[in-house]
Amino acid sequence: MPGGGPGTGADGSDMDGGWLVTGAGGMLGQDLLTALAAGGEKATGLGRIDLDITDAGAVRAALAAHGPSVVVNCAAWTAVDDAEAKEDQALAVNGEGPRVLAEACRASGAVLLHISTDYVFAGDADAPYAEDAPLAPRSAYGRTKAVGESAVLTALPDTGYVVRTAWLYGAGGGNFVRTMIRLEGVKDTLDVVDDQRGQPTWSADLAELLVGLGRGALAGTAPAGVYHGTSGGETTWFGLTREIFRLLGADPGRVRPTTSEAFVRPAPRPAYSVLGHDRWRAAGLAPLRNWKDALADAFPAVLAAEQAATHRS
Repeated sequence: MPGGGPGTGADGSDMDGGWLVTGAGGMLGQDLLTALAAGGEKATGLGRIDLDITDAGAVRAALAAHGPSVVVNCAAWTAVDDAEAKEDQALAVNGEGPRVLAEACRASGAVLLHISTDYVFAGDADAPYAEDAPLAPRSAYGRTKAVGESAVLTALPDTGYVVRTAWLYGAGGGNFVRTMIRLEGVKDTLDVVDDQRGQPTWSADLAELLVGLGRGALAGTAPAGVYHGTSGGETTWFGLTREIFRLLGADPGRVRPTTSEAFVRPAPRPAYSVLGHDRWRAAGLAPLRNWKDALADAFPAVLAAEQAATHRS
């Protein structure tokens, strides 16, 4: 493998099966497969219909069939509000699924990179959350993701990696940036929340970082544990929307600030989702760039994807 040798299976044999990506039909999964192909990596993507990560037998069979050195779990229950009423179902995917994957990886010797979220924190801090900050989820979604993190780190203390991300956007799926692009064309003004702070993160940027982390894991240069995969800097949803309007050539003054009370949702949203990135230094990797720079580079592809979707509808 470029950037590092193959992993070693539990029986001492070499594993040269490349990468296996679960949840491959999602936005991050699509971008990860693209990044892996561009990097010359052998990769297999399995979507929801291809693999139920809560099915232990199916997971073991998938790993036996593909023999991956690295598994990246992008599969998740991401319907944050629905999880409040369906926590058991969300827990199956976000908690039990990662445990099943981790145990299968432990048996096969594969490295596991598991994607998690800022929602595992309370969201009431006033400085970036460190990777080892105490977890205090306030929503069902956050609770189920915290269970998944614990399962991975417990089963794979030396080969398990948890990568928390937040405010993810890209061309390959529905997300806030695409929604604001669409609304700019149909709304005279937009009221957008200005009391939630976070780090808009381009899924393609995160995908590149995951490739680097997986290679580092195989090479033995990236310590196992928790990493934060979010862009640098911070803003609010209001600030992000104004930047989207600016990139569209629209008047940012059409975006008006409001508070979370104006958009009450079943699941509480973190008021502060800014994550710290200190641990990347230990892995010899640079954290992601500033969110504004990433958005500017991402924008042509995200805009084109939204325009194509609007045309089809």
